[in-house]
Amino acid sequence: MTARQGTLPVRVEQDVVLARQAVRQAAVACGLRLVDQTKLVTAASELARNTVIYGGGGQMDWELLEEGLRRGVRLVFSDQGPGIANIEQALTDGWSSGKGMGLGLSGSRRLVDVFELDSAPGQGTRITITKWT
Repeated sequence: MTARQGTLPVRVEQDVVLARQAVRQAAVACGLRLVDQTKLVTAASELARNTVIYGGGGQMDWELLEEGLRRGVRLVFSDQGPGIANIEQALTDGWSSGKGMGLGLSGSRRLVDVFELDSAPGQGTRITITKWT
């Protein structure tokens, strides 16, 4: 992977697979350990799936980061869906607005070093995650 950043559409289930592959490549390129690669890919897979299912589709932006000796990967998932009315509730283990187990957002948050969620009803959702070496 020679690019330092990019954007992928996340509109259908096949895009989730492509997003996972791109995240794995970015994680390897920045030197994440295998266990951290797996954590990042798992979080990305869940957030990409949420973008398709709950957000009606959107995109994933990715970027390789360098801060001094640290390197990492930042991912931004964004959609123009209905948004999240109660963010605190949405981040609670076991709560789901659909038929899932309610571990997607909260689980993703635990797998990464930085997790930022910006959403409001009618304004879509933007989730930024970062994993550092």
